Amino acid sequence: MTTMTRSRPKGLKKLPPACAPVVFAFYMSAIMAGLMCTVIVGVGTRWAPGLAVKVVEAYLLAMPTAFVCVLAVKPVVLTLVRWTVR
Repeated sequence: MTTMTRSRPKGLKKLPPACAPVVFAFYMSAIMAGLMCTVIVGVGTRWAPGLAVKVVEAYLLAMPTAFVCVLAVKPVVLTLVRWTVR
């Protein structure tokens, strides 16, 4: 039986651990902006034809805004979590 190992393509480097908060904010904002744009535009247009174009247009505004907001509110959220959790 052979074992398969996962390997990265040559030349592909990982970011240093210090970048983790920014990478987390990027992924979180990208996913949430996509989900929220789809739901809000879909409900607002009653899932009409052309939905994908409208979602992409909304996403182009929402994603950078969400990214900046996630970075900006992180200290507040960490404080709230510290106050809430033992």
